[in-house]
Amino acid sequence: MLVLAAAPIGQPKDASPRLREVLAAADVIAAEDTRRLRRLAADLEIAIGGRVVSYYDANESARAAELLEALREGRTVVVITDAGMPGVSDPGYRLTRLAVEAGLPVTALPGPSAVTTALAVSGLPSDRFCFEGFPPRKPGERARRLAALAAEERTMVFFEAPHRLHATLEAMAEAFGAQRPAAVCRELTKTYEEVRRGGLGELAEWAAGEVRGEITLVVAGRTAEEAAPGIEELVEEVARREGAGVPRKQAIVEVAKSAGVPKRDLYNAVHGV
Repeated sequence: MLVLAAAPIGQPKDASPRLREVLAAADVIAAEDTRRLRRLAADLEIAIGGRVVSYYDANESARAAELLEALREGRTVVVITDAGMPGVSDPGYRLTRLAVEAGLPVTALPGPSAVTTALAVSGLPSDRFCFEGFPPRKPGERARRLAALAAEERTMVFFEAPHRLHATLEAMAEAFGAQRPAAVCRELTKTYEEVRRGGLGELAEWAAGEVRGEITLVVAGRTAEEAAPGIEELVEEVARREGAGVPRKQAIVEVAKSAGVPKRDLYNAVHGV
């Protein structure tokens, strides 16, 4: 059986008794960082008897075949990442897909998740949300991705590196509006946990200083008041997306779809027909 094991995102005490049992009994443990796994085992006061192999972004594809063979031999293979649930912006998806395609059993050992933890403490609506992972690093690609999310009505959750936080918040303020409510969740469950709430513009100003640690961003979705822009605003949005590198035709299609207006009407407005 393949077991996707959620690891504590900060406090080792958040580990469940089941995690202790599974790590101690597994035949093979595929760890994103074997040193962190050993440290976690020491904190949990357990001895790992199975074989430990590294399983991270650079070797995930190559290692998956080896792990799949172990599963076919009837072994219990546990995948564990540095923190949170495997497969959520972490290694795990490729092996899970292969195991499913091979008809092998797959289960998950639920536990801590930065996504749901940040969502819970953000103070933003949590009845409907989407997880967007890490925004693109390059400014142009990031602007295009955020522009495509401008009409998203669900609360959005992102991961971001601390050294890119300021630029990302500025790009979000540009795409979603400086007043759009958001929360920056830093070092969740750890000693220096901090949650900053406010408008994107305000948070961008704060992030201009030095920010450290693991970052999870929660951004409110578009409200009903924002959902009915006039044709002039839609034309401006098309122009803004063009400026970010999106071809005009594609920008018109995307904006018309998100606003719920006929493409022909927006095309005519853009071209002054």
